[in-house]
Amino acid sequence: MAVYPEGHELHGRSLTGADAYANYGRDTAPILARLGGSIVWRGGFQSVLIGPEGEAWDLCFVARYPSAHAFLEMVTDPAYRVAVVHRQAAVRTSRLIRCQPQVGGASFG
Repeated sequence: MAVYPEGHELHGRSLTGADAYANYGRDTAPILARLGGSIVWRGGFQSVLIGPEGEAWDLCFVARYPSAHAFLEMVTDPAYRVAVVHRQAAVRTSRLIRCQPQVGGASFG
């Protein structure tokens, strides 16, 4: 269940975390697009093959930003700061991992 802070218009409305995260996506999509970012891959969790035992995720995705500066600009945007309350209400825990693109290939490493 989503946990909105007291005083927020959605506090106590029995929204699910998925509902709250959908609100986050709706409100941040225009900001992401304006800064040149996009979601390049999205998938539903199935299982952990290598990693900490007992972790389960509802959603996984890869977001692309044109630069680290664009990401910083997004998270400091006033409209984003308002919208992030939906994300905070939606998730219990998350991981944010910054990666540097590399050339693909036919092998690992």
